[in-house]
Amino acid sequence: MRLTVDGKEVFASTGGHDFNAALPAIIFLHGAGMDHSVWALLSRSFAYRGLAVLAPDLPGHGRSAGPPLSSIAAMADWTAALMDAARIRAARLVGHSMGSLVALEAATRHAGKVTGLGLIATAAAIRVSAELLGAAKANDHAAIDMVSLWGYGYHAMIGGCEAPGLWMLGGAERLLEQARSGVLYTDLSACNDYQDALAAAAKVNVPAVMILGSRDLMTPAKSGRALAAAIPACRLTVLEGAGHMLMSERSDAVLAALRA
Repeated sequence: MRLTVDGKEVFASTGGHDFNAALPAIIFLHGAGMDHSVWALLSRSFAYRGLAVLAPDLPGHGRSAGPPLSSIAAMADWTAALMDAARIRAARLVGHSMGSLVALEAATRHAGKVTGLGLIATAAAIRVSAELLGAAKANDHAAIDMVSLWGYGYHAMIGGCEAPGLWMLGGAERLLEQARSGVLYTDLSACNDYQDALAAAAKVNVPAVMILGSRDLMTPAKSGRALAAAIPACRLTVLEGAGHMLMSERSDAVLAALRA
């Protein structure tokens, strides 16, 4: 599905099902350097269970026109504008990593538009190392290697994908390699600069689900627990042994937690 948001063309997957804005809506927001494809399983599952699904490519990502937005606040406002463009009055927001911060901020900046939150691999603060930021700024492939290697738990590194025939680590690298120049750096900088997660969490007035990996090196579970504790109505699920890329590592468990 193609939409126009803030004068620029946006691509959004609808989960393989015709989009109907009259149905209850759910919007999936991807992480740094990624695109709508990370939501392939989840978007289809909800689309075929009676929800209107949008899994957009954020500006400058995937098939959406750029440039990428440089702050979490700007992405949150863009999400509200996306809903207007799709004629969605209110929606549940589900975000992974950077997308979880966007969903959280949108729930406070545009409270009337958000009916629930799903926060996957999130934290009270997403700190990005100077080494990773420097490599991303230089468009050095080392940045992609770091994100990929730090992004998966031990079991995922040696195989065991729940979707037969897919290589999780290699797939993550190929996806990040497709990102346009500067996108990963812009995204990582936006995460690193965002300091308002705990303040935003305290203002959330809708039900929330948080899903964390116990072996997540990018958004450690300890920091995620602190954020969950700050949200008035939050159900927390911690997946033992899992890393950061939970939608591919533990797709069934993530789906079950969100559907619950």
